[in-house]
Amino acid sequence: MPRLFGLAFAALMLAAGPASAQTTLRDLCPDRPGKGSPPCILDVGHLQAEIGLADLQRDRQSGVTTDSLAYGDLELRAGLTPRLEAQLAWSPLLSVRQKAAGLSTRETGVGDLTLALRASLRNPDGQGLSIALQPYVSAPTATHGFGAGGWEGGLIVPMSLPLTPDLALAFSPELDLVRDSGGRGTHLAWSAAAGVGHGFGPVQVGIELWAGRDDDPSGAVTQASLDLMAAWSPSGDLQLDLGLNAGLNRDTPDIEIYAGLARRF
Repeated sequence: MPRLFGLAFAALMLAAGPASAQTTLRDLCPDRPGKGSPPCILDVGHLQAEIGLADLQRDRQSGVTTDSLAYGDLELRAGLTPRLEAQLAWSPLLSVRQKAAGLSTRETGVGDLTLALRASLRNPDGQGLSIALQPYVSAPTATHGFGAGGWEGGLIVPMSLPLTPDLALAFSPELDLVRDSGGRGTHLAWSAAAGVGHGFGPVQVGIELWAGRDDDPSGAVTQASLDLMAAWSPSGDLQLDLGLNAGLNRDTPDIEIYAGLARRF
């Protein structure tokens, strides 16, 4: 698995090529924070690293408390053309701890490797009504019990609409082909994130409503959350962020807290 990750990273570096000679870059537009995806495209020849420093989910059901932690979640983005970028994402350290009746268990591992392309259909700089297509595929590189257990894929359609210079709407519907929980086939799942964000100088705050449904043959599961997020950009190439997600039904983790950063090169 480390070799596969290294090859994918090298391919992404080569695909980006040398940085373009342009003097004016597009506004920094990270995927973080939030569950939705922005439609903006990274400048040609530039790379962007987005790192989840820490992510904690807690869920309590039937007397069992489950804490899921992720450290160092990594997404690498490379601008290929003015309307196309490539993406690579991987989770290097995952941990799940369960406590019930005074007993505690813990398991650790790594996650699946995800490769994606984002192609702009309208306004790749994110100005005005902006729309993109983002197909992806996920390779089964995870430790047993921490991944899908097989190849998966899907399509995201990120959209955004600035209402004022400081206020914008965003919407990201997604359709996925995922593995059955029994491991013998695949089925469809869908999700969507809709939110609004407002800028206060270098600080951005936002609120997002997310919902998803997984029609697994063993039983369909519907999840929903209300997500709050904030980000600070001390420079045009760096962003620091944090977020809080609250589950809205029984099948969604009760709470999720995370922090991370994005850096453009």
